[in-house]
Parts: sequence; structure tokens; C-alpha cells
Amino acid sequence: MYRKEEQPLPPPEKFELPFEGKLSPNNRWVIMAELIPWDDFEEEYAKLFSAEKGAPAKLFRMALGTLIIKEKSGTSDRETIEQIRENPYLQYFIGLNCYQQEPPLESSMLVHFRKRIDGELINKINKKIVKREIDKSDKEVKKRIVSKKKEKK
Repeated sequence: MYRKEEQPLPPPEKFELPFEGKLSPNNRWVIMAELIPWDDFEEEYAKLFSAEKGAPAKLFRMALGTLIIKEKSGTSDRETIEQIRENPYLQYFIGLNCYQQEPPLESSMLVHFRKRIDGELINKINKKIVKREIDKSDKEVKKRIVSKKKEKK
């Protein structure tokens, strides 16, 4: 069963930490979280689950985010979950709203995530990220050209 949470994720500066600190918007995990079009693929992921049967599934951001953390850190499933449990930046990256001391999921869930998030979906996500960044870059270049033309006048 899949149920999308309607609670919006706070910006990194509003992520609640137990020691009243703030997440840095310049952290690599915060930057990467902003690059990934999580919502664009949530619906596709949700279609893999029954609407009525089974336990509620973990959100797409948690599933994909956990797999990305595992791949980038080169750790075992258990070590990946332990790193997430210890690190507020990783918790933010997987979509949690505030720091929690308990593991957000069991390491055995990664087996299920790998079955559902295949290479084809990863390629779609990568293409979307690249296209969005190219479009953003094109807009910036066009703004500079227009600005330079105005300066010449």
C-alpha cells in the first residue's frame, strides 16, 4: 500500500535539530536534495504498490535517497542505515522533517528498494536532472546576453 504524505518538507534552515542548530544550505546532501526531482517520480513509484493491500510503503524520497547514500558511501545496508541514524544531513536528504535518534527504516528495506527502483527509472531521473540544469543554464546565459545588450545601448 502506498500513501503519499502531504506534509511539505521544510527548507534546510527550518529542519529541526535537537540542539537547536541549523542545517547549512551549502552541505553536499542539501545541494543534492535540491537537484533531484523527487515529486516528479513519486507517482510512478506509487504505482508499484497496491492502493488497498499491505503495509504502507516508504516514500520515494526515502527509498531513492537511501540507495543514493549507500552507493555514494560504499557501505553495507546496515552501515548505511546507521549512518542515516547518526547524521541529520542524511535524514534531511531522505525526506525527514526533523532529526530522530531511531533508525527511520530497517536495513532489510533496501532489498525491496533495489527491486522497485531499477536502472530504467534511475536513467529517467538522471535525464530529468540534466535537462533541468541545462535549461537553467540556458536561461542564465540568455539573461547575461540581454543584460550586455542593454549596457551597450
